Amino acid sequence: MTQAKNGDTVRINYNGRLADGTQFDSSGNEPLQFTLGEGQVIAGLETHVEGMEGGAKSTVTIPADAAYGPHRPEAVMTVDRARVPDNINVDIGARLQVRTPEGRPMPVTVVGVDDTSVKLDGNHPLAGRDLVFDVELVEIVQAA
Repeated sequence: MTQAKNGDTVRINYNGRLADGTQFDSSGNEPLQFTLGEGQVIAGLETHVEGMEGGAKSTVTIPADAAYGPHRPEAVMTVDRARVPDNINVDIGARLQVRTPEGRPMPVTVVGVDDTSVKLDGNHPLAGRDLVFDVELVEIVQAA
């Protein structure tokens, strides 16, 4: 049987969950298609799929460093509440977009709010977390 290798375009079904069983993502009704070696999915998942045979199923735990990286305290910032327009939702958990000093858009999550300030976290919501994936390699669409 053919094994998936770098450069192959593959289709997988997957369920992603945290160590406590909380599901955070799934391929749903349509398999996810990507090309191995192009960095289209997190590194640990790509490494796991490489070498699988078509039709194979497996479960893998991907450490934070091979997923969304460690949680970086320097990516958490507090801004003056007056700098946030009144029409912007600042409820805890709200996802917003800010601009970096270089002018690039950066997604952030509201992690704290009071009358004078809003605390924003620029880390990916899954940063610092080990991730568990149930994976099925549905097919190798195009071999390199």
